[in-house]
Amino acid sequence: MPMRKLKELLDSRQAHYVAVTHTPAYTAQEIAARAHIPGQELAKTVIIKIDGKMAMAVLPANFKVDFDQLKHALGTDDVEMAREEEFKYLFPECEIGAMPPFGNLFGMDTYVAECLARDEHISFNAGTHRELIRLPYKEYEELVQPKIINFTVQMH
Repeated sequence: MPMRKLKELLDSRQAHYVAVTHTPAYTAQEIAARAHIPGQELAKTVIIKIDGKMAMAVLPANFKVDFDQLKHALGTDDVEMAREEEFKYLFPECEIGAMPPFGNLFGMDTYVAECLARDEHISFNAGTHRELIRLPYKEYEELVQPKIINFTVQMH
């Protein structure tokens, strides 16, 4: 079962989602393979700090954050990857590394990679390393209201 706050939000807004259970996996590429989802469609959530404030960067599993692009898009030089010790307390219902890309549920801004926003569907961890949620990208965008910017580079 996905984390309670996420499930309540999806159900209250009558979102058209599917929960996918899979064997435990910890990297985005591993999850995509086990859940039989293309890496481009599986979103990973990276916690970043912008001017000292926590935020979510959401990007396809087969991409990585290009911090120079991100700094340019945000108009600041103060952007860095957050350390686990700095953010784990913000996600009490989630396993570390399995946070869903819903910054609005956690009081933080959400930035989505342009390349992910072009997909028809989005799939993401539902708070555990054993369950994914898949829903139409447009519904995700309506629920989260993320800022869509270009900040990624594809991994080889």
